[in-house]
Amino acid sequence: MNIRPIKTKKDHAQALKRIEALMTARANTPEGDELDVLVTLVEAYEAKHHTIDAPDPIAAIHHRMEAMGMARKDLEPLLGSKSRVSEVLNRKRKLTMEMVRNLHQAMQIPAEALIQDYAVRG
Repeated sequence: MNIRPIKTKKDHAQALKRIEALMTARANTPEGDELDVLVTLVEAYEAKHHTIDAPDPIAAIHHRMEAMGMARKDLEPLLGSKSRVSEVLNRKRKLTMEMVRNLHQAMQIPAEALIQDYAVRG
């Protein structure tokens, strides 16, 4: 086993290629151990070099509504009223902290995604 840190795109590509070759390795064998170590190194490299930003709050709400099969009406108890739901989803009004808490609790949207700043349309 000749494992080194992953520092470049070339190192990353080589590690992925080796992981692919080791995918059928059995646990608790030298090949299985090599696979575990390489996967850990690749995950660390990707976390550092390929971060994905959280969606903006309104996009997160739309995504979660779709995933949960929710309609705009289902947001009324969380946001306050039919007009408030429309204002928020059409980016005419920002979320309040109470709305953030309600959405986080009821829809399991990460609070970090909901508290991000976003532009409102006058």
